[in-house]
Amino acid sequence: MEISGKRLIAELRERVLAGGEISEAEAYALADIVAEAEGREAVLEAAEAVTAHFAPRKFDTCSIVNARSGHCPEDCKWCAQSRHYSTGCKEYAIVDPEECRAAAKACHDYGIGRLSLVASGRRVTGAALRQMAGELRHARENAGINICASMGLLGREELQVLHDAGVRRYHCNLETAPSYFSTLCTTHTMDDKVATIRTAREMGMEVCSGGIIGMGETMRQRVELALKLREVEPVSIPINILCPIPGTPLEHAEALTAEDILATIAIFRLVHPRVQLRFAGGRDKLDRASQLRAMRIGINGAIVGDLLTTVGSTVAQDRELVAEAGYEF
Repeated sequence: MEISGKRLIAELRERVLAGGEISEAEAYALADIVAEAEGREAVLEAAEAVTAHFAPRKFDTCSIVNARSGHCPEDCKWCAQSRHYSTGCKEYAIVDPEECRAAAKACHDYGIGRLSLVASGRRVTGAALRQMAGELRHARENAGINICASMGLLGREELQVLHDAGVRRYHCNLETAPSYFSTLCTTHTMDDKVATIRTAREMGMEVCSGGIIGMGETMRQRVELALKLREVEPVSIPINILCPIPGTPLEHAEALTAEDILATIAIFRLVHPRVQLRFAGGRDKLDRASQLRAMRIGINGAIVGDLLTTVGSTVAQDRELVAEAGYEF
């Protein structure tokens, strides 16, 4: 790594620690710097210092219930639930209320901070929306946990139904870089997603929004996603690592290396010093040592338990990992 690269990393580290932010040009420069081992390690060390300074010691946890599964009209190339692909995904119109209530109780019993209902489809409306909102209200009032919803490209009227049920955080992933989105999905746009996010924020909701890495994008496009996310001001950014699903167009996607994943997390932390960076799907692509390093350089939250159409870590394993990384579960 050249002296100019070392100097830039040192400058960015001190500026971010002092409360400043890095520019777009500087963020893209980091994408080039992490291409070399020496530069990558320096960026990881800077991100670790920022994480130690800003991240709360309380690890932020949430769990999700797949409230409606399969038969989705959207053509997102990564997704098992799209009706455009044959994946063998379970299909049901709405989850059994008892499953939602059992999940809410489990969240309370295991000390998980939040429960989210996640539904397939372009958007949830009508009776299905009202039923899901009712289950979220029941979870909040009876299990005493925070609630979140991920129900697609909702407008103000639909978001109001959720708000009335007590939902104060809405999830809508941007998924990938603006320059790459149309390569992966043609049935809706990133602007559609941003419109939903802005409406939710205008209504006083927090926003959880992140993406998936490993879908063929470049490191610079991951930086582009991080910068676009800065515009929509999420409080939580889930970072998913693609799990290639047989039957989808991305089933043969090349796996990312641990080095690529850690470098991505480090850059996201430098772009978003105070936001919760959340492990989501695919973190089992990392070995234990790499997961621990990820938590020291940026990850300070996770989706725990089962993860939609793929299986995540058990809560007991997560609790142990969180403690080893120096956080409180």
